[in-house]
Amino acid sequence: MTKIVHAQTVLPEDVLEQLKRKTGESTTKDALAKAVDHYLKCPYVHEDTFEKKLEEIIKKKKKS
Repeated sequence: MTKIVHAQTVLPEDVLEQLKRKTGESTTKDALAKAVDHYLKCPYVHEDTFEKKLEEIIKKKKKS
């Protein structure tokens, strides 16, 4: 069973409007949920994955 919690944050109105546009959502709740979900799944925001990709690029360049 998934436990649901209520979370709040303070954002400037212009930031919230940008988030809604970028996520394609019209409600604050949906825009925030979509942004958080993306952040958790996106491999580019996690430091260890980013560092591994950089190491691979450097290794390839050294072999060339």
